[in-house]
Amino acid sequence: MTMTKHFATLLLLIFGAACSAADEQDFGAVSTLKADLDEVVELGRIKPVDGVTTAGQPDEAAFKVFAENGYVAVIDIRTQGEDRGLDEAAVVQGLGMDYVQMPVAGKDGITYENAQKLDQLIGLYDGPVLVHCASANRVGALFALNVYRETGDVNKALEAGRAAGLTRMEAQVREVLDAK
Repeated sequence: MTMTKHFATLLLLIFGAACSAADEQDFGAVSTLKADLDEVVELGRIKPVDGVTTAGQPDEAAFKVFAENGYVAVIDIRTQGEDRGLDEAAVVQGLGMDYVQMPVAGKDGITYENAQKLDQLIGLYDGPVLVHCASANRVGALFALNVYRETGDVNKALEAGRAAGLTRMEAQVREVLDAK
């Protein structure tokens, strides 16, 4: 599935065309693009949004919930020197999921090239994928750039980014969008 399809679904969710709160209750699972990891662990269930979930740094208990709910891969965009609190690759692979590291170094890593690379990595998988950094802020920034690349609409891009975790890097995303 291409990232364009992921983003199209994301935009539908943002504008209220899919996944009502009642549906989430029926499944008894967390079902938002950016997951609250405490809630994921507490409920023991997670449902991706069109095959993708974003998050901050998961711990071993959260990774276990993702694996138990059919996730096939974890894409970690944290840099090598960032403390994860565990041997993430070993934990993820031990749970039967692929582990992919795609380091994005802070605001300098918020580029169209990295956004497209993330898009391509997600597109390699047929099953659900977790994409994370420390807080989901970098993930959201890259999602925003991909939506802008697909739509040319700054507002849609920023809304998509926020849904994926974009917060304090919004000014950096705006700079990259303005430079295009």
